[in-house]
Amino acid sequence: MVDLTEYMPILLFIAIAAGLSAAFVFLPMGVSRLTGAHNPQAEKLTEYECGFPAFEDARHQFDVRFYLVAISFIIFDLEAAFLFPWAVSLDVTGWVGWGGMMVFLGILAIGLAYEWKKGALDWE
Repeated sequence: MVDLTEYMPILLFIAIAAGLSAAFVFLPMGVSRLTGAHNPQAEKLTEYECGFPAFEDARHQFDVRFYLVAISFIIFDLEAAFLFPWAVSLDVTGWVGWGGMMVFLGILAIGLAYEWKKGALDWE
């Protein structure tokens, strides 16, 4: 027979996590309604991240530059993710590691120059 008291720390942890996450979600909403900060207006509810209305026909065409900016962000985010471990282990990898990273950064710089030349970073 299984002793269920061994699961009590896990259940306690889950209960505390659920309580804190609910507090972090619902407490600010309640405070904003009580203090009067909750004042939705048409200007506040407009699109601000993607540049096109969120609730339209799914077949609506939009500019491909949104994708280019997203891909650029992912590429340079990966660059940062590779630079941190490389910087920490540079004393172990030596000149070979340094040269490899310079090749990697060079390829990224060429890609950035290509995007810049094609006008993918120009916004109207």
